[in-house]
Amino acid sequence: MKKTIRIFAAAAACAAIVSACNSTPKSDVKVDVELPTQAETDSVSYLIGIQFGSFIKGYNFGKDLNFSEVKKGMMDFINAEGNMRDPEFNKQFKVDPMQMNRLFNDFLSKRNEYEAAVNKAEGEKFMQENKMKDGVVSTDSGLQYIITEAGNDVKPGPKDTVFVQYKGTLLDGTVFDESDATKDPVRFTLNRVIKGWTEGLQYIGEGGKIQLFVPDSLAYGARKTGNIGPNSTLLFDIELVKVGKVPAEEAADAAKK
Repeated sequence: MKKTIRIFAAAAACAAIVSACNSTPKSDVKVDVELPTQAETDSVSYLIGIQFGSFIKGYNFGKDLNFSEVKKGMMDFINAEGNMRDPEFNKQFKVDPMQMNRLFNDFLSKRNEYEAAVNKAEGEKFMQENKMKDGVVSTDSGLQYIITEAGNDVKPGPKDTVFVQYKGTLLDGTVFDESDATKDPVRFTLNRVIKGWTEGLQYIGEGGKIQLFVPDSLAYGARKTGNIGPNSTLLFDIELVKVGKVPAEEAADAAKK
């Protein structure tokens, strides 16, 4: 609901700005001040486009929009007559703006369901084929991995802290997250990361390196997170630089729970 309102507010604001720019006709009366130059008008027009584009991109719209209809909607609003507070005002448009919440929510829901279904199917196909490759180990949870360097005997437990360098990619090769190898390793507590990490990092010791193939059930599931779509299978290259062990008494207490 809040997302829909923000998008509508952005569109309305852009339309209002454009309307204001068009509402100053040139007069034959001579005055000592001038209208903005064409270059200034072009710059402001371009900036309005950037502003509106930022909202479109921010909500992952773009390729699936009909921009001729976007333009038509803006121009229809600009050319509309009467008071916006008048109930009759909205009858000038081919789609009632009062239906925006329902239409937007239906659109987003269908798009999300489709994306989730495609990601699920592609992920299952990838994991099925990947487990047949040389060196890939499959676990009962559905996790798959390849240990490229085993590391030493200091392995993390599920409550320990790990210091890692890593890169996470989607199936299409898109990098959605990556540590900076020129800086200190990133610190995580293993019981506060995705299940695929919690399990996978326990298979190597300090200095070890592992490739994780994480199904959606061990990642973020149906939840969309940043550039990670719903039901996405995730791939990680991880170097375990250091392990921070929890005190023995804490580990014992954790094991009892």
